[in-house]
Amino acid sequence: MGIPLYAVIKENINHEVKEFQPYFKGEIFLDVNKCFYGPKQRKLGLMGFARLGVWKNFIRAWREGFTGNMAGEGLILGGVYVIGAKDQGILLEHREMEFGDKVDHQSLLEAIEKIKPLIRTKPEQ
Repeated sequence: MGIPLYAVIKENINHEVKEFQPYFKGEIFLDVNKCFYGPKQRKLGLMGFARLGVWKNFIRAWREGFTGNMAGEGLILGGVYVIGAKDQGILLEHREMEFGDKVDHQSLLEAIEKIKPLIRTKPEQ
């Protein structure tokens, strides 16, 4: 689709980033201070495991071959953003509401299609 991809992660346990890289064709940034995660980090505490949706997501991921691990922080919720060029701003914001939430693929594709390419002008000579 010709758009750059970026990932912001909160930690790099063992070789996770290296192992994830083949599935993500973009740059990955490590945010050790967790600034990208907002002034108030969104967490789902241990009681989140009592939610039916979390268990459905866990079973779906397990069936798809995702094994995961118990290393690292693990309670901060993530998200997916599609940000347009210049003043377009945020075209899609998906905030994980519980562990394993997935962004709606159709909404994601629609947001990507709204990105207006930057028009590059030739420098004056």
